[in-house]
Amino acid sequence: MTALWTAREAALATGGGVAPGASWSADGVSIDTRAVAPSDLFVALKGPRFDGHDFVATALSSGAAAAMVARPPSGADPARLLAVPDTLLGLEDLARAARARSAARIVAVTGSVGKTGTKEALAALLAGQGSTHASTGNLNNQIGMPLSLARMPAASRFGVFEIGMNHAGEIAPLSGILRPHVAVITTVEPVHIEHFPNIEAIADAKAEIFAGMSEDGIAILNADNPQFARLVLHAKSSNLKSIWSFGEARTAQARLLDVALDAQGSSVEAEILGRLVLFRLNLPGRHQVQNALAVLLAVAALGADIEMAAAGMATLSSVKGRGVTAEIAIARGVFTLIDESYNASPAAMRAAFAVLAMRRPAAGGRKIAVLGDMLELGKAAAADHAALAPDIVAAGIDYVFTAGPLMRHLADALPATRRGGHAESAADLAKLVSDSIGPGDIVLVKGSAGSRMGAVVAALHEKSNEAKGMRDAV
Repeated sequence: MTALWTAREAALATGGGVAPGASWSADGVSIDTRAVAPSDLFVALKGPRFDGHDFVATALSSGAAAAMVARPPSGADPARLLAVPDTLLGLEDLARAARARSAARIVAVTGSVGKTGTKEALAALLAGQGSTHASTGNLNNQIGMPLSLARMPAASRFGVFEIGMNHAGEIAPLSGILRPHVAVITTVEPVHIEHFPNIEAIADAKAEIFAGMSEDGIAILNADNPQFARLVLHAKSSNLKSIWSFGEARTAQARLLDVALDAQGSSVEAEILGRLVLFRLNLPGRHQVQNALAVLLAVAALGADIEMAAAGMATLSSVKGRGVTAEIAIARGVFTLIDESYNASPAAMRAAFAVLAMRRPAAGGRKIAVLGDMLELGKAAAADHAALAPDIVAAGIDYVFTAGPLMRHLADALPATRRGGHAESAADLAKLVSDSIGPGDIVLVKGSAGSRMGAVVAALHEKSNEAKGMRDAV
């Protein structure tokens, strides 16, 4: 197996220094000693609350092949160090070198919602057609994206990367490092709006993804989004010759012709670049259909097989915290948990309600939503939370539990008969929700990452252990 980085290659990539005769080689790149794997190159980054240089000894004793450092840590073996002036810049240089040495076709995905699911779907479907490297989890920021790229093996055929932002000016430098052949913008919504004067400014920030593309690159845009025309202008101003779109618009290169939605997913008929494509998507929600169209268009733009990818749509599964469904056994039966705890925005909330609306509880069961604050919505935050009430009623959701000061506005806007309970934090709400759930219930848990709704998810999973303990005690 070819090493990801040898001492010589890493030194040339970063302009760094290694000890004479250094012979280490690395099979991975890590920035966290808690996740460092044997034969990793550990990059000692300095942050506002930590300094990776303080953990170099731990990384090396855990099996790391070497460490990239800006200052030599006390007691470290010089033969296992790569010295650079700045480790973050060194990581970026390593990423640039990984990109330069590879012939992989690269796709970058951004958007207000749906970017991680779209990235994961692309990675899964392309993996069946060639060696595919993709960013893991949500490694999409100024550290995560270069880290993901630095991990890309030279022999990869495809590279799939997510780029995120919450301020203007964050995406352009990342695109410059990645230099994608294909850029997907899933949609533009008022997410992180507190950092922007208006939604048009969010569209402008998302369009920074074109900054690192050459004129033969392909932009893939949502034709049904109100910001479509603005994004097209940005793509043209970046001299991109190919601008493709997806959606229901008649001019879209990936056009939705018909869809049958159900609680488990969708049966889709679409026209992709003039070809009729039928596929089954086992991810529920109309928003997932839109993302699937973007995925198939990106597959085509990368030179992979559309029909093979369409057939693979039926095998896709939800990403952790983004719609994963579990059947949880409790004392008197089973309830269903839909975990959407990773993040939230008004658009994503409404999409989740629409999915819940299609579900049918078992006999005696109820549809229950457990909702945490949607963050970074700026001055409209209170009104945006309260405005969810009509959607909840229309979806036929029986009870709503809320956590956080912003969700108080939704609780107050709901009919009294639908209020399950409110607490100031997810941790405080968890027991109330857990005690209220019964057999046959379908429970949706959703909120922004900062609202920490994972505490509720954990408490609901624990109900299964409690039930097992009761059975074992009998």
